[in-house]
Amino acid sequence: MNVEQKLSQNKFVVDEGNPHIVLHQEKMDKDTVKAMTVVCPAGLYTLDDKGALVFEVAGCLECGTCRVAAAHKPGALDWKHPRASFGVQFRYG
Repeated sequence: MNVEQKLSQNKFVVDEGNPHIVLHQEKMDKDTVKAMTVVCPAGLYTLDDKGALVFEVAGCLECGTCRVAAAHKPGALDWKHPRASFGVQFRYG
C-alpha cells in the first residue's frame, strides 16, 4: 500500500469557523511562503492566482511541519491542536 492509499484511510473532522491554523502572510517573507508550499506533507499550502498563501484545513495531518518552517518569523502562523473530536483520525497502522 502506498502513502496516498494509507492517507486516504484517515478521517478528517473539520471544525468549520474555528481553524487550528491561521496564516498571517504579511509577517512572512517570500522564502517562507515558498517553503510552506513545499514542506507540508499533505500539500495543503498553495498560492492563489494573486500569489497569496492559502491553507486548506481539511486534510491536515497535524504534524507541525509548517510550525517549524515558519518558526523564524514570529506571529506568521497561529497553530494549535484542534478542539476535542475534531481534526485527523488516523485509520491505518
